[in-house]
Amino acid sequence: MFGYYTTLAIRGLRSQVALTLLIIAAVGVGIGASMTTLTVYRGMAADPIPHKSARLFRPQIDNFGPAGGMGPAGEDGLQDRLTYTDAIALLQAHAAFRQAAMYATGLVITSADPGHRPFDTYGRATSADFFAMFAVPFLYGTAWTTRDDSDHARVIVITRDLNDRFFGGANSVGKAMTMNGEDYRIVGVLDRWQPLPRFYDLDASFGRPEDVFLPFTVAVEHKMQFGNVNCKKAGAGWDDMVRGECVWVHFWVELPTDAAAAAYRRFLDSYADEQRRSGRFQWQARTRLRNVREWLDYHHVVSTEARILVTVSFSFLFICLLNAAGLMLAKLVGRAPDISVRRALGASRRAIFAQCLLEAGLVGLAGGLLGLILTGLGLSGLHALVSDDVRVLLHLDALDVGIALVLAMLATIVAGVYPTWRTARLQPASQLKTL
Repeated sequence: MFGYYTTLAIRGLRSQVALTLLIIAAVGVGIGASMTTLTVYRGMAADPIPHKSARLFRPQIDNFGPAGGMGPAGEDGLQDRLTYTDAIALLQAHAAFRQAAMYATGLVITSADPGHRPFDTYGRATSADFFAMFAVPFLYGTAWTTRDDSDHARVIVITRDLNDRFFGGANSVGKAMTMNGEDYRIVGVLDRWQPLPRFYDLDASFGRPEDVFLPFTVAVEHKMQFGNVNCKKAGAGWDDMVRGECVWVHFWVELPTDAAAAAYRRFLDSYADEQRRSGRFQWQARTRLRNVREWLDYHHVVSTEARILVTVSFSFLFICLLNAAGLMLAKLVGRAPDISVRRALGASRRAIFAQCLLEAGLVGLAGGLLGLILTGLGLSGLHALVSDDVRVLLHLDALDVGIALVLAMLATIVAGVYPTWRTARLQPASQLKTL
């Protein structure tokens, strides 16, 4: 019977081509608009490290108290970075399974090869645990060791892109690279890795990873510059930023269990209370420990405007479906005499209902395919308006295609229930009189 109903549904679609095309266009435009915004939203709201996001935490300490600092704070009045003093104290306490202090810095890379001109790039000063904690993949070599951290070893890990640029993609482990006029030994080359959003440093949420990673201790020893800094008072120099109350160090810890997270929260509270008793803090310092998802929500990585846009686009889809339902009702009412003949020949209301509903599903499938084409065009248009880093978010994957087709078919079937029910309830006698 399904094959028979399908044949009748296809004939029904052909019988009133103009109305059929209008219904498909209404569904396609609604699906195209809603899927374009949904694809962008899903890319922005995606969990950047889903298998570990619940185990990675960002500690915060109230360094400035009620008076605040010279720069902006979070919505709860806390700074999102730590002072150098606190970062080193937490590192030395070893209260977490893994831990990493870090900051972004600028580097100048030079080469003995005259074919490679000096160029500026970004680096990340961090701890050895960074790579294992964030599950960073390696193409060649490995990360440096905690011993290298404590020894201030001049070692680096570079990205695959930089390795391709300088070494033609060959294994460069053990070779030297000159940065800021000094030689560093390469111990590892990263494979492709670009978490989006870049949760571990939200100064550039959707930026690409740095080209070079080096020990945090080495960067501080060489007074390598850092970006955003917030001090309790103005006019701070390098020594003030290292020894004083200036927050600029990003800090992450890995806590594998709920018990470990609870223990670290107690440790963080105890540490802040100890600083108060020592006279460093003149207030009851607050602390917070947020995992990756909580951290992204705290910083509103997905803006309210993006959520509103998704709501508006699905409201537009609803309006398109209302129009499609009206057109479908007009189409089925126009075929009332044909349907009445089938009823008079013995077709049941259930059979008429099933056939018309199948017809609505076929229209939805065609509208979904049109919607996918319009979604692709919409995303292509957005590609020209955004940066290369954000562009990787704007693509359709198999899940998006499946969502679009299923949504289109379900939506048109739901929209077609009332017109189909009205058609199935028609009295054959009243229509046969007009033939």
